[in-house]
Formats: sequence, C-alpha cells, structure tokens
Amino acid sequence: MQTYDLEADGLRGLNSSLQAQNAETNQTRWEIVNPKGSHAIAVGLDAPIEVTVKGSTGYYCAGMNQQATIKVEGSVGPGVAENMMSGQVIVDGDASQYAGATGHGGLLVIKGNASSRCGISMKGIDIVVHGNIGHMSAFMAQDGNLVVCGDAGDALGDSLYEARVFVRGSVKSLGADCIEKDMRPEHLDTLRDLLARAGSDAKPEEFKRYGSARQLYNFDVDNAAAY
Repeated sequence: MQTYDLEADGLRGLNSSLQAQNAETNQTRWEIVNPKGSHAIAVGLDAPIEVTVKGSTGYYCAGMNQQATIKVEGSVGPGVAENMMSGQVIVDGDASQYAGATGHGGLLVIKGNASSRCGISMKGIDIVVHGNIGHMSAFMAQDGNLVVCGDAGDALGDSLYEARVFVRGSVKSLGADCIEKDMRPEHLDTLRDLLARAGSDAKPEEFKRYGSARQLYNFDVDNAAAY
C-alpha cells in the first residue's frame, strides 16, 4: 500500500501521482492521511485503483472519477463525485450540497445524509444515500438511479427527465413534473442490486418510486450521452 501524507507533501503531488496510474500499475492501493478538509482530493483518476482517505474532505473530492474506488472515512464538502464517469465513491459520513452532480456513471454511496441538490443533473450515475437528502434533489436529473433510504426534502425531482428516484421514507414535496409511479418487478430488481452493492439492509418493497410526468420537456433518453 502507498501512504501519502497530504499535510506534508501537498495536494498537487497527490493528484499528479494518482492521475499517473494506469491499468498496468502495481500501485493499486493508496491511503491518504491528514486530509484535514482539503479540497479537490483524488480528482480526475482513470485507473482501477483503490484510494482510502483517512478523514473528512472539502469540496469536489473524487470529481471526474473513472474506474477507481475511492473511500472517504469521514464526511465530504460540496460536489463529491461531480461528473463521475465510472468506478465507486463511498462516503462513510455526510455529504454537503450537489453530491454526484452531472454524474454519467459509476456508483456513489453516502452512508450518512446528503444536503440539497443531491444528484442534480445526473446523467447515468447511481447514487445510494443511507440517510436523508435535502431540497431540490434530482433537479433536472436525466438518467440513472437515486436511492434514498431515509426522507427527502422539498421539490424532489423538480423538472427531472428519465432518472428514477426511490425513497423509503417521507417526501416533503415533489417538484414540477415529478409524480409517484408504480413499482414494477424490474424496479425491485434494480433496487435490490443497488442496495446490496451499497451495503444497505433496506428491503426494496419498502420504497416508493418517483419519476417524470413527461409534461415539461423535449428529451430522448436514447440520446442522453449527447446532452
């Protein structure tokens, strides 16, 4: 395992080292100590490596991730896993605003709560929040799955497109063009898989599904990658 002391050696050197890894690397496991809330930790990675951050981070941790598995043993600031493409990001604590924003793929797991605008403009990412989410979550969400094991705040799914939102608890209010929908067998299968991958013992049958009423937009989900 490679251990990197962020306080002693600096952020630029850390991200340069992580971004230099590729599919053939033998430096597959990294541990980052003394993060002390630093911003933009482990961004732009594109290799099948495992990175563990031993503490809480600031904004944009694990942004633009591809292939890597990044675990934060603490909480994260705004924009964790922003524009994520693939891989996994796991947060042991809470997440601030717009977690998983514009994410195209991969899995983001938040074991605590997420603040406002979780999953804003998501484009294929899967997000599982073990706790609650704040207002305006899944705003303009285009594709992917947002799973909430707790409660959701105001204006859930406002102006969303074809993303699927699953909530086990209460929803304070639904946003424009967001409605409750039937839970079909394929949705239960999707939920079962995501909950298992996220380490949650919640049962799929306990959730309700929300989606677009398709009254507000001009959008073709088959062309989601072009938007």
